[in-house]
Amino acid sequence: MTKHLADHRTAPTGGRVKAFLTIARDRSESAWRGLWQRRFDRAEDNQRLVQYVRIEKGREA
Repeated sequence: MTKHLADHRTAPTGGRVKAFLTIARDRSESAWRGLWQRRFDRAEDNQRLVQYVRIEKGREA
């Protein structure tokens, strides 16, 4: 019995490495990184919900 067509792998050509290096060398995301990692200030109105979620997650403090 032979393997299914999906089980036959082709020889690697290095395309994944090339794509990874292209993304790694691209610096256009550096401007967005600051926005993604910025702290989000919660409004005082949401404190009840924030405390509820904290308790549900099992956090004490």
